[in-house]
Amino acid sequence: MTTLQRPKDFFSEAEIEQLRQHSPWRSAYALLHCWGVILATWIAVGIWTNPLTVLLGIFIIGARQLGLGVLSHDGAHFALSRNRKLNDWLSEWVLSRPFTSGTIYGYRKYHLQHHAFTQQPEDPDLHLSKPFPISKSSFRRKVWRDLSGQTGWKQYGAMFADAFKGDTTGQALKNGWRRFGPNIVINLLFLAGFTLAGKWYLYFLLWWVPALTWNRFITRLRNIGEHAAVPDDNDRLRNTRTIEANWLERAFIAPYGVNYHLEHHLVVNAPWYNLKRAHQMLIDKGYLEQMEVQPNYKAMLAVAVPAGVSA
Repeated sequence: MTTLQRPKDFFSEAEIEQLRQHSPWRSAYALLHCWGVILATWIAVGIWTNPLTVLLGIFIIGARQLGLGVLSHDGAHFALSRNRKLNDWLSEWVLSRPFTSGTIYGYRKYHLQHHAFTQQPEDPDLHLSKPFPISKSSFRRKVWRDLSGQTGWKQYGAMFADAFKGDTTGQALKNGWRRFGPNIVINLLFLAGFTLAGKWYLYFLLWWVPALTWNRFITRLRNIGEHAAVPDDNDRLRNTRTIEANWLERAFIAPYGVNYHLEHHLVVNAPWYNLKRAHQMLIDKGYLEQMEVQPNYKAMLAVAVPAGVSA
């Protein structure tokens, strides 16, 4: 097993402590912003319902669904709140249950293994990056499956099928309800709200269509961007990638600092709003030339999906 560098190889103890500082106001703002954008989109499309607003709504909601996951990921690192009980409650009930996720505990255990063994044989996420680089035709097939809903249907279907397992029908229902019961109740409340507004069908168009399409596509982009086709699996500055996303990419592809993934791996407990500062610190220390950084997602795809790779 290769021993990778530690955060103290790049930052002083004082700098690490600074980057790990929580701001309850910024955490609260992020939660309110994410749900505020979702609610505002629902209301706006409900008032001005036409194919164009629905399509734009799908892009916006899909990105904010990823945003819920990004903020919940902060919760997995205890970076939402200093109070660990509040941190986990927010992760589960404000960020995870309204979508398809559940408690944070199982994900936390799994995810910390990824950080401990990034791009090593013991990394549980290695399968996400190992196939790359891939051909353009292979990538196009994946994009089509994502945007047509095939990927989402398969993944969410498998999630529900796995939850509703048991030796008897009763046990299967009990197990499934334990896992998805709260999620179902919350989503029925969403459906009730749309129904009271006279637009019941928008619940499906502005919650599940984004989940099955745009959210799956940008989740794939995020996975590719983070570790696919990196230059050196054994160097923390080069086995994880940061993408300097522009405002449009941050709005529709990379919410809440998820593009600063290299910095997140160096200081895993740093809240998302401190990652840009960590990025600038590394630049100021002269590390930029050693870092795997791409200027945007198009440039990242040119590395992970280069021309000339056979299917």
